[in-house]
Amino acid sequence: MKKIMSVAALIGAIVFLSQCSVSRQVKEAKTFGDCKYAITSIDSVYLAGTDIREFRNVKSIKDLDPTKYPQLGLAILRKKVPLDLRVNLDINNPTNRLAAINQLEYIVLLSDSEIFKGILNRRIEVYPGTGSTKVPVQLSTNAYDLLTNDQTRESFIAMIQSLTGKSDTKPAKLTVKIKPTLAVGDKQVNYPGYITFEQEITDNLVIGR
Repeated sequence: MKKIMSVAALIGAIVFLSQCSVSRQVKEAKTFGDCKYAITSIDSVYLAGTDIREFRNVKSIKDLDPTKYPQLGLAILRKKVPLDLRVNLDINNPTNRLAAINQLEYIVLLSDSEIFKGILNRRIEVYPGTGSTKVPVQLSTNAYDLLTNDQTRESFIAMIQSLTGKSDTKPAKLTVKIKPTLAVGDKQVNYPGYITFEQEITDNLVIGR
């Protein structure tokens, strides 16, 4: 009888500790909703395999002469125009609680059109009162529709101008939506809804301009 009671107590302790662990993870994930987010720098920007700085003088779609930018011209013909860049996201935790997640889903919009979407599969911890935590995120997309769609073309060209590092360009505004994910046993639990913030892409964000 004592042995059975000991086993039952052990199982009860394991269940209790498991519940405590889940509760702690949920609180840590929820704290991400109280954090502040900002894109602090952008680097390694390539359009159709060409360094974005080669497009400094592009002011409109007419300036994208395929004889001057043959790689881009070929990419447009193939309807595959890769845009690759690295964004450095700073997360600041103003609370007195740890913010921690196992995974981060993100969506980036330009003029209400989705341009980037993906999942950052790594654990992120943001401690309170220790300054910001920098999280590098590699973004990639096929920009063909952005270049050929009348609703996004102008905004996309403005973003390209900003990413070249030119100081006399109109900032492009991005809407960033992120959703933290935590691991509970062998399951993943998503944060309810998205954490959304807007960011102007200006020349002073671009590294190596």
